[in-house]
Amino acid sequence: MSRIGKKAIALPDGVTVSVNGRAVDVSGPLGQLNWSVPEGIVVENDTAAKTVVVRQKEERKELSKFHGLSRALINNMVTGVKDGFQKKLEVYGTGYGADVKGGKLHLNCGFMGRGSKGVAQFQIEIPKGLTIDVEVAASRGDTEPAKFTIKGCDKQVVGQFAAEVRKIRPPEPYKGKGIRYHQEAIRRKQGKALAGGR
Repeated sequence: MSRIGKKAIALPDGVTVSVNGRAVDVSGPLGQLNWSVPEGIVVENDTAAKTVVVRQKEERKELSKFHGLSRALINNMVTGVKDGFQKKLEVYGTGYGADVKGGKLHLNCGFMGRGSKGVAQFQIEIPKGLTIDVEVAASRGDTEPAKFTIKGCDKQVVGQFAAEVRKIRPPEPYKGKGIRYHQEAIRRKQGKALAGGR
């Protein structure tokens, strides 16, 4: 039996869980999430104790990995609808910046200049259920980045969208320009030294 899987999930105030066969629906202040557990995994909702227990129908080695996974994903759903998840990103580079307009994330990342009318180089549709807060719209040099936070109740969607945004302009190793996670360590390289004369 999975050590993680056998731990009961405590339900905070305002969060409800309904189980219909393999379908699990979790509702809370920030939204609603649903997921279907794998075959052989059972989810039991103890309303009196305000807990959810995940167990295997029978003790089988191949079910053990799904046991812990199912418990972790349902726990993430409970956390997501109550407190939410977030990823903070920073955009380094002179003239780089980020903004939100019309349900899209607008990014300037130094590829083709800012354009004659300041048109963003990338306009990315924000997935349903996510919000983006822009704390600093434009970076100043290589030390004061533009900053924005991706928020949502689905941990997987938040992380996936953050990874897709970062992939547009990953930080380069010489000056560190590009998009990076908050407090992400960048392994820096030293530039080529000029050849000395005699």
